[in-house]
Amino acid sequence: MADTAASAPSVLTAPTRAPAPAAASPRSLSGLLPFLRPYRVRIGLALLFLVLAAVSTLIFPLALRSLIDQGLVVADPGQRVMALREHFVALFAVGAALGVFSAARFYMVTWLGERVTADLRNAVYAHVVEQSPEFFESTQTGEVLSRLTTDTTLVQTVVGSSLSMGLRNSVMGLGALVMLIVTNPYVMTQVLGILVLVVLPSLYFGRRVRKLSRASQDRVADSSAIAAEVLNAIPVVQAYAQQRREAGRFATATENAFDTARKRTRVRSFLVAFIITATFGALLWGLYQGTQAVTRGDITAGHLGETVVYVIILVSSVAVLSEVYGDLLRAAGATERLMELLSARSPVQPPARPVALPPVQGGSTVSFDAVTFHYPSRPQTAALRGFTLHVGAGETLALVGPSGAGKSTVLQLLLRYYDAQSGRVAVDGVAVRDTAFEDLRARTAIVPQDSVIFSTSALENIRYGKPAASDDEVIAAAKAAFAHDFISALPEGYATFLGERGVRLSGGQRQRISIARAMLKNPPLLLLDEATSALDAESERMVQAALEAAMRDRTTLVIAHRLATVQRADRIVVMDHGEIVETGTHAELVAQGGLYAKLAAMQFELQPAASS
Repeated sequence: MADTAASAPSVLTAPTRAPAPAAASPRSLSGLLPFLRPYRVRIGLALLFLVLAAVSTLIFPLALRSLIDQGLVVADPGQRVMALREHFVALFAVGAALGVFSAARFYMVTWLGERVTADLRNAVYAHVVEQSPEFFESTQTGEVLSRLTTDTTLVQTVVGSSLSMGLRNSVMGLGALVMLIVTNPYVMTQVLGILVLVVLPSLYFGRRVRKLSRASQDRVADSSAIAAEVLNAIPVVQAYAQQRREAGRFATATENAFDTARKRTRVRSFLVAFIITATFGALLWGLYQGTQAVTRGDITAGHLGETVVYVIILVSSVAVLSEVYGDLLRAAGATERLMELLSARSPVQPPARPVALPPVQGGSTVSFDAVTFHYPSRPQTAALRGFTLHVGAGETLALVGPSGAGKSTVLQLLLRYYDAQSGRVAVDGVAVRDTAFEDLRARTAIVPQDSVIFSTSALENIRYGKPAASDDEVIAAAKAAFAHDFISALPEGYATFLGERGVRLSGGQRQRISIARAMLKNPPLLLLDEATSALDAESERMVQAALEAAMRDRTTLVIAHRLATVQRADRIVVMDHGEIVETGTHAELVAQGGLYAKLAAMQFELQPAASS
């Protein structure tokens, strides 16, 4: 829009962000609970299979102990063969159970990871698209995309893999520890004392990993923000031959991300090495004590074999848990960032009890009563001050004035993209604050200065204004907007894919698609924000005729810098610095000799020279 106060950051400036909050902890993962609750039955089954798989693993050392103590010590060779056969069958049964339960657990937790991640992505995206423009004044699109992709992938890793591994190894580790304590209480008491000394340094390094994990994710978001910003402005970047500079800026951001990730990986590697080495050393001490007990005859060889396996289970569980803990820390940071998006609340909220708009014939009425408004990004400067304007049903009203006068702000408040700090904005006698967003915006159609074309066919781009419209209705709207001929000439006609942001069309063609979209909607209130600014002289004449037809039997607000397009308006309102300075028809305003007359004199004097 012509007067949008908060423009996107320049491609030549580095992205800015608010200071990062305190480092996330595993408790941040509690934000995922609302997404897990709908799948309680599947979670229960996953936990059941997880416990059964862990129990199968813990039974294996007992079966091994029986094999050694009972299968190998039998004196009679025949009995020994039968005993060994029975024990090996038992061991195979344990292994088969472990395989089945592990496969079932893998399927259930992988399904949960994929499902929860999809639900989380959908929830975040649906929440973001409901935010008012104020949200996007301080949040970069690239950062939102980073959270929707990178952060949700980390969550998927935890829910679909790491969390399950962590729970499984926790059960196995605790089970192995209990069995070791039961079989060798004196020795394992010493080992547990040593393990307590391992935990304290681990907590310190864990905090460092959390901080670096959050910082690493933020740096990745920085590079994503730069990429999204530059790729959306690629024609300008190439026109000024800034490709190398932008590539260098992106490389700097990715290098910063790599440097932070390297620090995180280094600390996490040291944490893993410390935990595994210290735990292994402590348990070797226990194993040494067990071998001494066998030599003294205190325990059997099978008992020692059982102890060895339980020691291996415990050590491997601790090793896996140290890895899982690192994943949990990264996912906690990702979850926290996603929850920040979900907790963002638009300052423009729907009313608790919306008031229905009355039915209208011949257009809507619009009124602004003593409206004062400041954009959040410019709280010291009023975009509108004491603004009062009343537009009758079926009236065509033009808003003109220099850039920054507040013209587009009028449309943004009318659509309730923002709420005014004081005063009242109403449509058909109902304050826009009191009606539902859907009802308010169903009564309007807007043709912006910068046409928005979606990455789909010409047919679907026009149908965006009325999703239930038939093909014939779409074609009729295209004809009314003088878009039918050039669309029919496209390789596949109305089914032609228009490319990202309509790159396959000229500026004038994109604008006519946008006008056709608005005409298809056929609302009682039409908003035109420099709707013909991108058209050449011939296209402008055709579209102007189409717009004049579209203006019949409806209320129209027209914003234009080119005064030739507003001369036939029922009333022209001249704005400057957020206030109305003149009102009248074209002839009346020219006769007054004020601001409008000066603008008209400059444009109409320059027009012949510009067209020669």
